[in-house]
Amino acid sequence: QVQLVESGGGLVQAGGSLRLSCAASGSIFGLNFMGWYRQAPGKQRELVAHVSSGGSTNYADSVKGRFTISRDNAKNTVYLQMNSLKPEDTAVYYCWTYLNLRGAYWGQGTQVTVSS
Repeated sequence: QVQLVESGGGLVQAGGSLRLSCAASGSIFGLNFMGWYRQAPGKQRELVAHVSSGGSTNYADSVKGRFTISRDNAKNTVYLQMNSLKPEDTAVYYCWTYLNLRGAYWGQGTQVTVSS
């Protein structure tokens, strides 16, 4: 089993910052990509950003220049630093990881609410 434990969500005013963390544990051999998706009410879940085990990153256009993803391979933890937050960033943010030959796993989600 793979466990993903998220932390760092909350309520912030527009223009503010939040930092999300997600720690992977359990049977995580083959751990490759780690990242974040989000789902706003009435919308489909969408990729926010992910980072490979080698450090390659990918961002949604809507967050480029505002969000930064990073990971600590020794701690099997991925971080998402979110700056210049906008009300449209309001969503449930899900930690995601992809293990080679085993597929994707999801966290339980953490709410991020940005007030205008």
